Amino acid sequence: MFTSHVERPVVAPTAGGSPGPDRAAPAEQPPARSGWERLKRRLTPYGFLTPTGVLMAILMLTPIVMVIWYSLLDGVITTKNSAFVGFANYAEVLTDPVFFTAVRNTLVFTVSSVVAHFVIGLGFAMLLNTPLLSHRTKAFFRVIYVLPWLFTVAIIAVLWRLLLNPNGVVNYLLGSLGLTGGQTEWLADPSTALASVTFINIWSGYPFFMISLLAGLQGIPKDLYEAARVDGATPLQQFRNVTVPQLRPIIISMALLDFIWTTQQFALIWMTTGGGPINATEMLSTFTYKLAFSRYEFSVASASAVVVLLLSMVLAFFYVRHQKARD
Repeated sequence: MFTSHVERPVVAPTAGGSPGPDRAAPAEQPPARSGWERLKRRLTPYGFLTPTGVLMAILMLTPIVMVIWYSLLDGVITTKNSAFVGFANYAEVLTDPVFFTAVRNTLVFTVSSVVAHFVIGLGFAMLLNTPLLSHRTKAFFRVIYVLPWLFTVAIIAVLWRLLLNPNGVVNYLLGSLGLTGGQTEWLADPSTALASVTFINIWSGYPFFMISLLAGLQGIPKDLYEAARVDGATPLQQFRNVTVPQLRPIIISMALLDFIWTTQQFALIWMTTGGGPINATEMLSTFTYKLAFSRYEFSVASASAVVVLLLSMVLAFFYVRHQKARD
């Protein structure tokens, strides 16, 4: 009679030299996914994005396409059967002298505002970041400096129209100091209207730069300043070689955004001067608005709107390009 001989499995020794437990059998591999399941898995994220995409197409893409189509027609909206005229409306816009006045005013208004926003915002941000002031003092000035950003455009426009009134506070103070000789019409005089609305826009917009730059200043490592002081750098050299390079990405991003927003400023101009007097404060936004709702030339207004859209897209391209390079 033969006895069955059962071989025991070989147990591999553990790191300490003693035999370890038997190894568990490998887990079973999940069954291969079918083509439909793989396709469903890939399309699931797009399903979540579909409602937002449809909403954006209805609220953004559709109006843009309609305006572009209107710009190629003549007498749209006001005429039952509009005729296709091609680029005739664009030629009318680009040959209108008021259009070039609006372009010039927009550039002066925008460049002056962006530069002043940066200078004032950086100055106040450095003041709020200095260790020479106590926390209570910084908190007080932080509230004071950010106040203009809390007001709506309507409140800002009404407030400054009262202040710049011939019988307003500004003329009274300047007259008391002997700086003006009478009741100056700041918003009604063609020689001062553009400077006045630019000043109002600067006053209301600098907190955007100040808050952003303050956050950037607080994020600069202190070790960089300590190393610069060890190397004998003066405060001006520290600002030029440490502060500015560290803030450069923020400065470029904020400047591009501010430039885009300021070129599209409408409410402040319309509620203070309405583009006047004598086109002294006419901007591209007010020029387009008047074409549509004062002269009822909707086709020409659509052409002007497309021109403004193209200019904005150029600025947006540089902003997106900078953001990609930054990432």
